[in-house]
Amino acid sequence: MRVFVEKQWFNQWWLHLLTTIPCFGFLIYVCIKWFLHEHSVDKVGPYDYDSQILVIVLLVATLLLIFMFKLYIEIDEKGIQYKFFPFHRTMKLITWNEIENCQTRTYRPISEYGGWGYKIGMGGTAFNVKGNQGIQIKLKNGKNILLGTQKPKEAQLVINKYFNNEGI
Repeated sequence: MRVFVEKQWFNQWWLHLLTTIPCFGFLIYVCIKWFLHEHSVDKVGPYDYDSQILVIVLLVATLLLIFMFKLYIEIDEKGIQYKFFPFHRTMKLITWNEIENCQTRTYRPISEYGGWGYKIGMGGTAFNVKGNQGIQIKLKNGKNILLGTQKPKEAQLVINKYFNNEGI
């Protein structure tokens, strides 16, 4: 039995540059202002502990949320399963009988879907975390789903085996 398994997450260096550094920088800035200089930051004063805790929790939660997103893909004899955590708690199964067409392809994340993540665009629904390679699934009910992949050749081999009934 041939199986394709892939797990992806947002781990791009530029994402860290745009999120982690500014969030930590702001966190350090507000802590210095509140606790060392005893000055207000906007409307949060140096002794407004409830608001300070809220700001700190929101900053840390933002960082954790970005790096919590994970895309899981499995392709086997049952069909294609995927989960985009935290939106999906369990794997979603698309059986081979539900699929009209399936193949890997190069796509344009920004112009077709508005970027990366859980996106609904003109071409259907996309679940992707990086890159421009994906598994395009056209369902018999007319819906389109794109699952981003970093291993398009390996995915296509397994799709060929089960969907196109080719031996490996």
